[in-house]
This record gives sequence, C-alpha cells and structure tokens, in this order.
Amino acid sequence: MSISRRRFIQSLSCSGGALSLGLGSMGLFQRQALAAEQSPKKMVFIFQEGGNDGINTIIPRGDSDYSLRTRPTLFIPEEEALDSGNGFAQFHPSLAPMMELYNRSSLNGQNGLGNLAVLHRIGYEGQSRSHFDSQHYWQNGIPGDTETEEGFIYRRLNAALDLGAAETGIVAAGLSSAQLLALKGEKLIPNFSSARDFNFPSGEKFLGIEPRRPDGLDARGIRGLFALPPGKANRPYNSLVYQAGQSLSSTINVIQEAVGDDAYLPENGAVYPENRFGRKLMEAALLLKRTEMQVIGLQIGGWDTHQSQGRVSGSHPRLLGDVAQGFQALARDLKEQWDDTIIVTMTEFGRTSRENGSRGTDHAESSVMFVAGGKVNGGVYNCDETTWEENAMFSERDRYLAARTDFRSVFGEIFEHHFGDDRQKMDEIMPGYSIAKIDNPSSFQSLGFLRA
Repeated sequence: MSISRRRFIQSLSCSGGALSLGLGSMGLFQRQALAAEQSPKKMVFIFQEGGNDGINTIIPRGDSDYSLRTRPTLFIPEEEALDSGNGFAQFHPSLAPMMELYNRSSLNGQNGLGNLAVLHRIGYEGQSRSHFDSQHYWQNGIPGDTETEEGFIYRRLNAALDLGAAETGIVAAGLSSAQLLALKGEKLIPNFSSARDFNFPSGEKFLGIEPRRPDGLDARGIRGLFALPPGKANRPYNSLVYQAGQSLSSTINVIQEAVGDDAYLPENGAVYPENRFGRKLMEAALLLKRTEMQVIGLQIGGWDTHQSQGRVSGSHPRLLGDVAQGFQALARDLKEQWDDTIIVTMTEFGRTSRENGSRGTDHAESSVMFVAGGKVNGGVYNCDETTWEENAMFSERDRYLAARTDFRSVFGEIFEHHFGDDRQKMDEIMPGYSIAKIDNPSSFQSLGFLRA
C-alpha cells in the first residue's frame, strides 16, 4: 500500500501531549536558531466554538428591537449592563473583568488601559449557518471553500518566515487536543493539549543523552537514538521515521526548557480562570515569555446556546466571564510584551435576534470579535448611532443581524498594521481577498482599530 509523505507525517503523534509534529525542517523546534531579524510581534487567537450570541455580548441598547418582546428571558435591563461610553452600546455584566482593558477616561470616564476594541457585526458574504462549514471558512480564510485543509494563519506565517527553513525556529503552536485548522499546512505546526505533559520527572532516563563517543555506543534514549545517523537505509519510510524522531526530541527539549521544574507564577496580579481554558491561557503566556513563539491558538467550546442560554447567570454568561477574565489575566501577565501583543477572538456565527421557545438562541449571521493589545485603539466599532441602522437586528431575512465588516478585513488590518505585512500579500494569505473586496467594498473598509 502506498502512502504520501504528508499523510505519513500527519499520522505521527506523541500520545502524552497530543503532539502534532512539523517536519519541514529538522531544526524547526530549535529555539536557539531563531533568526535575529524575526518579528517580536505576538498574537493569541481564541476560537469560540458554537457561535457566540453577539447581541447579548455587546448589547445594542439604542435599538428598540432589543427588548422583552424579542428576548423575554434573555433581555438585560440597562441598569444591569456595563457602559461603553458611546451612548448606544453596553457590555454584558459578565464582561466586567475585561473593562480594565477597555476603560479610558476620554471614552467612558473610567481609568484603564484603553486598548480593547469591540468589533460588532463581523461575518462574511453568503454566511453559512453550519457549524462545520463556517468554522472551516473562518479558519482556512476562504468562505465557501470546504475543501482547502490549510489555515490562513499558517499561510501568513509561512509567507513571512518560510517555515521550512532551519533558522526560523519555533514560531507557533496550537494548545488543543485536536489540530487547529487555522494553523494547519504542509509544514506542520506543533499542536499539544498541555505543555506540562512534556515535563517528565525522569527526564534523563526517558529522554536519554546524546552520544559523546565516535561510535555512538554511549547514546541513550530518544536523544541518543535520533542523534545518530539513520540505519537500514532500504527500510520503507526510514528517513521519515528518523526525521520524526529528531523533531520529537527537539520539541520535548524546547517545551521542557520553557516549562521548567518550578510552578509557573503569573505576574502583576494576573488570575486565570480556574478551569481547562484558564490553564491553556496561562500556558500560552508562559510560552510567549519563554520561547520565541509568535502565534498561539486555542479553543473554548460551549457557545451553541440553543436552550437555557442564561441571562446574567447560566452557560453563556459563564463563558463570557471566562473570556473576560482570560483577557484581563493575559494583559496583566504579558505587561512587558503588551505593546507587541494582540489577543483576538473568533466565532463561526452569531445567534438569532429573537430568542427561541427553549430560552435560547439559534444559528444566525454576524457576531462580535474582541481585539486587545498595546497598540489597539479601544472602543466599540459597528455598534453606535452612525453604524446601526433602524431594524438592524432583523436586517437579514427578518431574523438575523447582518454583517457589516468581513472577518478577513479585520485580519488584514492585524497582519498589515500589527505584523507589518505587505497588503499585497493578502491574496496569498487569504485567497480571493481582492475579489471579495471589489465585490463588497463596504465590508472591507478599515475599522482603524490599530495604530502604528
């Protein structure tokens, strides 16, 4: 039976850490080989799986359709919500920890960092209300294409850095039990459920030692085995197995070095959510501080709130609280890197403007993105008197909130103004970008949420 090189590589994993290996270069995970000219800019992206209810996340208080009539059990009274300062939008009360990033005296009269941008009405033309399809489009960057199994963030990294070059080093990772499509490509990026899984207590016994003798007879364990030249040259896939072992050994070395023997202590009073999501965020901060990673991706599920969604308590408010606390913790913990950092959320679609009979909401169109970082112009975008037209909540099929900005335009702004990418590369990163921009120019108008 024949098998492609890529399929063979994709089948290799380390069960202890759910590790997917990138074998474009034997030196891919060698931290010390990172090129000096590589960008210091960082990004953490968080995919909210299930479709977040953007209307109860950032409340369009100025829209008369937001009422007990349309949301009898989900409606949040004005006095319970948090003020945005623009006279139109309010924050769900569970987002209180996030206000530390949003507040600015000139914006809402409160002191804070002033660099949280809330982007409402984000989606794409021809919105799919299928979880599978829309998650695919958001992560491969090509709405309408369910076949391409390559992520747009992977493309951006590979175009900027050449992931196959040894000097590139370790630049990205997915903290997930399953590989994130946004980071998926021919030159695979590591994906593991927990960096702590690689902190073996019997490190030298398990990993072994590299050979010091010319004949290699003193080599031990993984380090020793894959530091030696491959044997039995005629064995099928011998070289691939050898490369896999070398990458596995290097990966474990880098992660062990980052994790260390001591418990990680967040800085500046950062407190992460006490759950799996919070632990992954804390590991993201650890890796951004102790390695040369530029991009880390993770997921948080549970946003498919068809029933018992919850008003100020329940599943949806609890998830909002976790995200808000996570943003606050990252901003504090990454204070020294904050000017070079962006945190961004994604979700496949929003929820229906009218709640259903099960005290929940169903699949719909646009939703909200949060973008935070030291160079972010804080504020609420696409949810004020000038951008929210009459009957906007039911502007699509008399049921949904129509998108006003394409998510590709948002990432185009991040790539260009945060990472410094050439705008001419957007079609390489997100195929069809220019055509979509010509077809829907208003959806690709820059929101201006980033400053130089």
